Amino acid sequence: MSLIQLFAPNEVARSIIYRIGQLNLIQFRDLNSKVNEFQRSFVKELRRLDNVERQFNFFKKELDERGIPIKTYPYELQPIVAESEIDEHVENAQILEDRLVQLIDATESLYEKQKDLKQLKFTIQAVDHFFASNAGPAGDSNDETALLSQLESQAVSDSHSSNFISGVINREKVGTLQQILWRVLRGNLYYHSEELAEEVYDSKSKTYVRKNSFIIFSHGTIIYERIKKICESLDADLYNVDSTAEFRANQLNETNIKLVDLATVLNESENALTSELVAISRDLVKFWEVIAREKAVYQTMNLCDYDDSRKSLIAEGWIPTDEITNLTTTIKESDNSQTIPTIVNVLDTTRTPPTFHRNNKFTSAFQNICDAYGIATYREVNPGLPTIITFPFMFAIMFGDLGHGFILTLVAAMLVLNEKKIGASKLDEISEMAFTGRYILLLMGIFSMYTGLLYNDLFSKSMTLFTSGWVWPSEFELHETVYAKKVGTYIFGLDSAWHGTENALLFSNSYKMKLSVLMGYTHMSYSFIFSLVNYVYFKSPIDIIGNFIPGLFFMQGIFGYLALCIVYKWTVDWYAIQQQPPGLLNMLISMFLSPGVVAEPLYSGQAKVQTVLLVIALICVPCLLLVKPLYLKGQIEKEEREHQYQQLATEDELTSDDADEQDTAHDDDEEHEAHNFGDIMIHQVIHTIEFCLNCVSHTASYLRLWALSLAHAQLSSVLWSMTIGISFGTPGIVGVIMIVCLFAMWLSLTVVILVVMEGTSAMLHSLRLHWVESMSKYFEGEGALYEPFGFEGLLANVV
Repeated sequence: MSLIQLFAPNEVARSIIYRIGQLNLIQFRDLNSKVNEFQRSFVKELRRLDNVERQFNFFKKELDERGIPIKTYPYELQPIVAESEIDEHVENAQILEDRLVQLIDATESLYEKQKDLKQLKFTIQAVDHFFASNAGPAGDSNDETALLSQLESQAVSDSHSSNFISGVINREKVGTLQQILWRVLRGNLYYHSEELAEEVYDSKSKTYVRKNSFIIFSHGTIIYERIKKICESLDADLYNVDSTAEFRANQLNETNIKLVDLATVLNESENALTSELVAISRDLVKFWEVIAREKAVYQTMNLCDYDDSRKSLIAEGWIPTDEITNLTTTIKESDNSQTIPTIVNVLDTTRTPPTFHRNNKFTSAFQNICDAYGIATYREVNPGLPTIITFPFMFAIMFGDLGHGFILTLVAAMLVLNEKKIGASKLDEISEMAFTGRYILLLMGIFSMYTGLLYNDLFSKSMTLFTSGWVWPSEFELHETVYAKKVGTYIFGLDSAWHGTENALLFSNSYKMKLSVLMGYTHMSYSFIFSLVNYVYFKSPIDIIGNFIPGLFFMQGIFGYLALCIVYKWTVDWYAIQQQPPGLLNMLISMFLSPGVVAEPLYSGQAKVQTVLLVIALICVPCLLLVKPLYLKGQIEKEEREHQYQQLATEDELTSDDADEQDTAHDDDEEHEAHNFGDIMIHQVIHTIEFCLNCVSHTASYLRLWALSLAHAQLSSVLWSMTIGISFGTPGIVGVIMIVCLFAMWLSLTVVILVVMEGTSAMLHSLRLHWVESMSKYFEGEGALYEPFGFEGLLANVV
């Protein structure tokens, strides 16, 4: 990475920054970090563009509410959008917003009128139903029926007035209204309610609401006013309905006519609004990207400074060194200034550049795994490259099954082969995560198929691909323990003869456990070698001598020795020599607790070898602890002596007061250096303790490879035997039906539990092995991510 300085004349500064954004190469530094954001040069332009984006968000919200899709078909943008075109977009956006607001307000007003007319209609019908159902025949002795008939036929001075209160209220508030009226009026009222025939559309909430009509009878003007206030406090809509049937019929007829006319006007308004929104949807994304690019350009220009005469814009930024030529060529082609050319200078700096890893669609997902743990320090070993192989392989060790790996491979292959189509569509969070990691899933599936062949495991069943190395006896007695005879070596993977034997689990457990230890030792060893690469590159011999070499001897003297013993133990035919194979775990424990004593020897001279290795490991601990701090202390003292020599050389030129001040400064420097040495020592003590303990804990942590592999195999076996395995013993048509039904059940559970859930678990464990057990051996992760200015993904949250 290189730090460059850019001088661009004001008249072409915007176009230059625009072209740089198209290149996606420069990470600009903020040269105005001490300037308030509201006091920068282009605040006015950004506010105007923010307003346009607000208007576009308003358009999108209205489109989404009406289910009108936004057109996202490919479109072409000009290399540089003229400022006059931006002004046109700003003006058009304001015109469209005003027109839409007017149409929406008019439509909502019509919906509100329609709601009132519908509620009035339903209220009139409810009053008619109420009086019709309670009128009764003439001379009826029922007091209530007679009262209601009297209320309906009662003559008043105003023919259009009513002797009751009627209206509409939300169905959820009917009970509340009844309780309040009963308590306030002490039961001195008559209340009737019924449900409306249909839901009423509320334009404010844009939902259909269930409501009830109500009729309330009471006495006195004051009481009536009190009832109205209670109803209005519960958001009820009150309507004046006539008390006579004749006037109610006329009122209902007028309301129906108004509803018909209003429906026609409302339909025309909706069509006009929809047509306007459809026209907006065709170019909204295109215009939005133009505005988003313009906003990004001005945001970047706010990071830049000006020369003293304010005729040139000054910018600084980080760029990959091999892209400088591409940058200068592009700037020369786009520089239309006739007076002052745009200048690009490469600056010498001691600043630490951001970390940049060039990726493609295949490697980016693996790099994201490492970046999620921490951004690599500038130019240290990038863990993303080895992760391409080790991550899916660690997963496959825990997920080893040919069938399950095949299912995972099919899903990943579908995502890879249709990546353009799927990538162009909008995905939810989980689907987006799976699509981003499609190449990880593909390698995980392929590696799982490979380890499934090694384990000879296909949906918990073994395969006889080659001639077995074991032969069962042809004759044996009932209830007799039968032993197979070894006649050869199985060509590839686990011999199918182990499947179904009583000691199969015992054998596979021991085998996979030792393989997990070997895999962990290999993974940690090559990871630790990366620290040597970093030390050599950064020219730090003290880290090689004080950290790498003693650490290497400590690790290899204990766990390298354990790995070698595991391999050696496999090479010995213990049955042929009639000896019990020694336990390696007890051997390793007694190596520390009882040096020089071997209860069950693995080879001759084992006690001496283990004693030497233990002494070497013990010597490495103080080396790790003291070599680097003492070396750095010597460097500090050397710098202090050089500083004293400089002081003596200038002592004759100082006054006595100056000499006293110099001595005081010297004492402060000594305290400062002593404090630095203390920090170094504390840091080294922590590093030594962590390294020694982690060698033990991290090696044991790789046993998760064995544990999850065992759990996966056993769960697969149980699932088979508890589902489809039951159906194979049932003859006839019942057996066929059971096979079909239980196969569907087995396949569903296999995909959901064994592939999805177990696969997720294995993936997380593989992630932990890389983040903790591997990367902690060499990875500093103190870098800053390279984030160049560009126009990619500006509308990622829009479409």
